[in-house]
Amino acid sequence: MKILMVLTSHDQMGDTGQKTGFWLEEFTAPYYVFLDAGANITIASPKGGQPPVDPNSEANEALTETTRRFESDAHAREALASTKKLADVDMNEFDAVFYPGGHGPLWDLVNNDTSMALIKAAYEQDKVIGAVCHAPAVFKNVEIKPGQNLVGGREVTGFSNSEEEAAGLTQIVPFLLEDMLKDNTATYSKGNDWEPHIVVDGRLITGQNPASSEGTAKAVLQALQQD
Repeated sequence: MKILMVLTSHDQMGDTGQKTGFWLEEFTAPYYVFLDAGANITIASPKGGQPPVDPNSEANEALTETTRRFESDAHAREALASTKKLADVDMNEFDAVFYPGGHGPLWDLVNNDTSMALIKAAYEQDKVIGAVCHAPAVFKNVEIKPGQNLVGGREVTGFSNSEEEAAGLTQIVPFLLEDMLKDNTATYSKGNDWEPHIVVDGRLITGQNPASSEGTAKAVLQALQQD
């Protein structure tokens, strides 16, 4: 199994002066699910190199078993520090693509032509596509045919409006993920705020929030193992 993980390169929360990036647990939990299953993992980001970690995801209350494992895993930290440039990866070489969230993707990956082309290629090749929390934002501008978005008519989840409101960022984010998915005619569902909720629609697998990271990755593995 060859899995591509795509992280944001964006580190600014709008014009607030606050830092953002990817959410650490949403990377580490899937990373170790994939690694422990024997998958070959490649990590990429638009700019390559070390992608920005949302500092809030490194706070004590956000740390988890997998983030602590990552902290003491020199190989994993080196892999993260040296991500490939997204433009240099070829979806033909992978069985699945997985997007961890954090607020960063709302700004850079949403409009990234390389990312959009990669997702479209994954769809056309019937590869598994996974995204958790804010990462389903990357589907916003992916058309599989003129006028039809990738999520159109599909069952999906992602960070809910109520969770964004609880985070105090409703007025800061460029768009609300739940609204965007519905606007693209997806059938959106959610569980309770901050509790695991994973939606599998064929080869498209989405998770609602950080707590959904491990379950989303396990669903990606399950889909791959059915091949």
